[in-house]
Amino acid sequence: MRIGEVAAKAGVSVKAVRYYESLGLVSARRLGNGYRDYDDYQLRLIREIHELGRVGIKADQTRPFLDCIVSGNEQGDDCPASLDTYRSAIDEMTNRMDLLAERRAALESLLASARDRAVPLCEFAPAPSGIVLASSQ
Repeated sequence: MRIGEVAAKAGVSVKAVRYYESLGLVSARRLGNGYRDYDDYQLRLIREIHELGRVGIKADQTRPFLDCIVSGNEQGDDCPASLDTYRSAIDEMTNRMDLLAERRAALESLLASARDRAVPLCEFAPAPSGIVLASSQ
């Protein structure tokens, strides 16, 4: 399969396939005219990378899953290293969610504080003399 065909069958862009190839995750045989030629096995690996990406595992973190398939396992997560990658991805997501929760709480606090100070909410206070504000036109 040429790159456009393998990309379409895997549900990814041609750019994604080239990216996966640049990371050394997939490879293609080169035809006499220089075109890439992918087989069904490479298609399977591209699909695996894509599916893992959908759940938050970055392409450069998919090596354990691909190695598991390459070593003859039915599923990419049949190997202990893949399970470790799942755990790491979950930990990373948990940390990001905690950070987002902290930011949300800080924003809610700022909003409450600003709301309490801004009485009445709709009145415009003129700028102190000597200060020029940009007008919106």
